[in-house]
Amino acid sequence: MQKFIYKKGFLPLAIGAVTMLASCSDSHFEDVNKDPNRPENATTTTILLSAEKQLIDNIRNENSSLRGSQLFAQYYSQNIYSDQSRYDIPRTYSDTYWSNAYKALNNLNEIIILNTDPAKRDVASAGVAGTNQNQIAIARILKAYAFQGLTDVFGNIPYQSYGNQDPEFQALQQNPENLSPGYASQQKVYLDILNELKAAGDTLLKYKTATTFGNYDVIYKGRNESWAKFANSLRLRIASRIRTKLPAESNSHFEDALAKGVFTSNADNSVFKYQTLAPNEAPLYRATVTANRKDFAVSHVLINVLKGQLGTVKVQDPRLPIYAAKNAAGEYVGQPYGLPVAAAGLLTATDVSLPGTTVSAANYGEVLQEYAEVAFLISEYKNWDQQAYINGVTASLQKWGVAQGDITTYLAALPKADKANVLNQKYLALYTQGDEAWSEIRRTGYPMFLVKSGDVVWSRTVSGQTTDYKFQPLFGQGVPLRLYYPPKEQSVNLANYQNAVKAQGNDDITTSLWWNK
Repeated sequence: MQKFIYKKGFLPLAIGAVTMLASCSDSHFEDVNKDPNRPENATTTTILLSAEKQLIDNIRNENSSLRGSQLFAQYYSQNIYSDQSRYDIPRTYSDTYWSNAYKALNNLNEIIILNTDPAKRDVASAGVAGTNQNQIAIARILKAYAFQGLTDVFGNIPYQSYGNQDPEFQALQQNPENLSPGYASQQKVYLDILNELKAAGDTLLKYKTATTFGNYDVIYKGRNESWAKFANSLRLRIASRIRTKLPAESNSHFEDALAKGVFTSNADNSVFKYQTLAPNEAPLYRATVTANRKDFAVSHVLINVLKGQLGTVKVQDPRLPIYAAKNAAGEYVGQPYGLPVAAAGLLTATDVSLPGTTVSAANYGEVLQEYAEVAFLISEYKNWDQQAYINGVTASLQKWGVAQGDITTYLAALPKADKANVLNQKYLALYTQGDEAWSEIRRTGYPMFLVKSGDVVWSRTVSGQTTDYKFQPLFGQGVPLRLYYPPKEQSVNLANYQNAVKAQGNDDITTSLWWNK
């Protein structure tokens, strides 16, 4: 297991990679390019800039996103190599996600340390950085976001809290030799994340007209009020995830977050926007365009839904030409999902629809959370409220730049709000956000139109002979419920790994997480 404290000497990779992202003045570029191997030169502004990019790069990285959650959600499908589509997930995929998540978390924790150290806190709050308490609040929000991602992938995890001194919550110790932190249960992690977000959001609401980190904050350009709305909107997501397990706590946080202010339009969306110049291009662009990889296409499931041939909306979705590109014949054709390897390459990249130019652009803005999701969460909370449902669909269409006339036509064809229809539309809105889509599929069981074991995914006729290809998972019988722990945990943190497995269940992809049991 990697060390759980990364001193500022770790920062060269990320700081060098994000120099262009901050849109800083020339004087700020000088700050970003100071020698990061000298701890006294790593300011909280540059650490935040580094941590934001580390965090978003990681949740959208090729292994965990393109080869993981985007496939599990059946947004994409593989051609040529299709093992991951059928849930043969190499255990090494977990290493990258786990290691990079904790690197980002340690950088965020460093911001908190610098702002609480009496000898350094005055320096930490100098310039555009903002007050100590506001810097700490933003770091806590991003830590909560990162920890939720980790626990939704693995379950019980090493965890660290700012406001709770529980012995299980001290993974990010300022101790270079802390190679074997214990694992906190997912239930405890979830409850503490909710409290962290509440406390951080409340702090920022007190100073909502102030700015923190300035343009070094790529996501919100330092706007405290926007960060507070993000914290409360995340509470809606997390509270919904645990409603069946802890209904009282879920409802309390949901109501409190609504009262204090959540996203109300796309202007509130939490987005990390990449750039067109290396090394700051978006992850999907780097994984496909830069690498000239064409073995991931839009799945036949998503294409057929967008065409109105599958699901409950029977007209073409105006997001189709945005989500997918036409094939060489000028048509939208999805790659059959989860074909056996022998059949996966029978359709070439020119036969099927690759991701659309908008989503595969170098300067794509990766979404942490958006208003459409918030509206759908509110619709669910209010027993499938019609107006919130319409708000969510409208927000998604507007976000993708759909013309107003097409929005009106599509809304007129929508069936009335109910569980299936709201969750189907939420699934479509979460396109590119594979991590959240995968979690919602596990939580709700929707959409029902996703491919299941034994379903025919492609019928191919050659010389009058038709062959039906069925979806047959290589492991398990359905969508993976988690990923394996990183193999290195068994070599350097064996006792705590074994305790986690004993408490949670076998370390495989068929073991349900706490909130999903």
